[in-house]
Amino acid sequence: MIFKSKLPNHFDLPRRIARLGELSYNLWWVWNPLAQRLFNRVDNNLWERVNHNPILFLRQIERPIWNAAAQDANYLELYDHVFADFDAYLNRKDTWYATQYPKNPQTIAYFSMEFGLHETLPIYSGGLGVLSGDHLKESSDLGLPFVGVGLLYAEGYFSQRISEDGWQDAINNPLNFDALPLALVRNDDGTPLTFTVDFPEGAVTAQIWEVRVGRTPLYLLDTNLDINPPMVRQLTTRLYWSDINLRVMQEILLGIGGVRALRALGYTPAVWHMNEGHAAFLTLERARELVQAGKTFQEAIDETRVSNVFTTHTPVPAGNDEFPLWLVDKYLSTLWPELGLTRDQFVELARHQQSWGETFSMPVLALKFSEGRNAVSELHGVVSREMWQHLWPGRSVDEVPITYVTNGVHTSTWMARRIRALYEKYFGADWLDSLDDYEMWEKMEIIPANELWAVRNHLKRKLTLYMQERARKRWIQGGVHPVQVLASGVMLDPYVLTIGFARRFATYKRASLMMSDFDRLLEIINQPNRPVQFLFAGKAHPADEPGKMLIQEVYRKVKKAENGGRIVFLEDYDMNVARYMVQGVDIWMNTPRRPNEASGTSGMKAAINGALNFSVLDGWWREAFNGDNGWAIGPDADLGEAVQDQADADSLYETLENDIIPLYYSERDAQGVPVKWVERMKESMRTITPQFGTRRMVKEYTERLYLPAMPKKK
Repeated sequence: MIFKSKLPNHFDLPRRIARLGELSYNLWWVWNPLAQRLFNRVDNNLWERVNHNPILFLRQIERPIWNAAAQDANYLELYDHVFADFDAYLNRKDTWYATQYPKNPQTIAYFSMEFGLHETLPIYSGGLGVLSGDHLKESSDLGLPFVGVGLLYAEGYFSQRISEDGWQDAINNPLNFDALPLALVRNDDGTPLTFTVDFPEGAVTAQIWEVRVGRTPLYLLDTNLDINPPMVRQLTTRLYWSDINLRVMQEILLGIGGVRALRALGYTPAVWHMNEGHAAFLTLERARELVQAGKTFQEAIDETRVSNVFTTHTPVPAGNDEFPLWLVDKYLSTLWPELGLTRDQFVELARHQQSWGETFSMPVLALKFSEGRNAVSELHGVVSREMWQHLWPGRSVDEVPITYVTNGVHTSTWMARRIRALYEKYFGADWLDSLDDYEMWEKMEIIPANELWAVRNHLKRKLTLYMQERARKRWIQGGVHPVQVLASGVMLDPYVLTIGFARRFATYKRASLMMSDFDRLLEIINQPNRPVQFLFAGKAHPADEPGKMLIQEVYRKVKKAENGGRIVFLEDYDMNVARYMVQGVDIWMNTPRRPNEASGTSGMKAAINGALNFSVLDGWWREAFNGDNGWAIGPDADLGEAVQDQADADSLYETLENDIIPLYYSERDAQGVPVKWVERMKESMRTITPQFGTRRMVKEYTERLYLPAMPKKK
């Protein structure tokens, strides 16, 4: 743990509880419910209004209220308990990594274009960023010598508004850095620590912000400085610019600039992990350092390749960045001479022949110059080896050196507090320390069905009330039609079978599959005594016109009166909405066109809260499904696009009608508990929680990819 920044100290708090300011700047509180209670217990309404931002919260509570809290014995008892846990966590010497690998305290650097840590820091767009955030949190929990590198986007990711006609409007919201858990890294004299990266416009200056994620520092790069030209200042304004000039500049900043930032901070990482190809230029910057020290390019690559790790996340072309060669000439022409290469030799490093021409491919660059390479599920590993076999022409598909580490989720972040309390009651106070111990999870059987069912009903009521209040606030703000209010969930029933579908709206995810026979769907949701309600949420990239049209197609069906308010769309999906959904729904549905879903993680988050998965056998679900812990949509086979769409739609409707709905509403005991349903819930929680958590995932990364990449002690 090496924190480089000094935390701001600008809260007017009584001395007895002054450390609340320190806590607000360490995101440890995000995955510790008792720490959150130090804020929401003082004023829960304000806590909700500031969107769970403790820094804004501390500033807006008046001093007399804090004085009263500092005199409240119950509050002080909670305060002391939380800070005893906080200090013990930060200072713990017997973490998993320190215990298992005491002779390897070498830094692991983790680069990602986005990090989803909490809704108050909206520098993420979806699953890739949330996975990055969960990876950092678990690395902190396990005590890895870990450091994250990303970009700080001045406008975050866009807020979504859905028009009356169902069209997505993107609203960019400038962030107030003073109200975020950020600290500017400074030199000893108080000036900001900076570094430079060369662009056609000249040397670009960037500064570095630090976010504290438990024990793990995350460094975010920022070019929005007066010294830089206007175009350069835009680099860190928005996530995933559509302008390919800005996009390639962002990736140069992340890859090349990220290496220089770590050097400026004093780090010498032993492992360099690229989470997707956006950071692949770091392979060239690392080689450039050695070439400038007198080595040949080949010697430099041979020396650095072994310590580079690359994770590929999708077979979908839109997720694998490639740039036209003229763009390479424009932005990287000063780099190849520094590597001792000609222009053609440089292009050959990442040349990818497409039907429409040649490109410079970021995943090709990362794959060729990394020794550790992995996909994010077993099936995705198969797909990736087939997809990239041409890079190893002398090998069969099975011999292509791309392994897999299936994704996981950070349990403490995503599990509802009441589920945690239930486990603490029946598994013991230290159950989180044994999160990936499969023997412990056999104890699921001792949890009474009625207690588990009561928690599930509580979480669904919370979801329903949240959606109703959210719709009410949106109506009060104005600018919405009454039909849109109805489409936002005000008529939801907390005692009806509830199915959630939330993800990025890309066409291959087939959000409209369940609506392919709309009359049949209406019969399903409006059955007397056995109704069903569906919740949709998700954003399309602002430049993804087909994705926005898919939202519009779904939304127009949502608005139909025949639904009776039982199909709803929650706009502006973020981590806060996600928590309510994965904790509150009965079923998590996923309908990607196989095999395009590399892994996914939302269904894992739902499963650890007792929701059952109903999904195509793609990504992680193909590994998790055992016949008793959820349901499959369609066969375990690739049938071709048109055939698969029809087969999956038929399977979806038939399984709902014949299996899911009858199981939910029948065989209830004297207390109203659906006994067979709860048995399936327990099987899901028992099998999925330990296997598909980041505890297992990060340990696998450590043992299979990080440790082999570290220099061996002589």
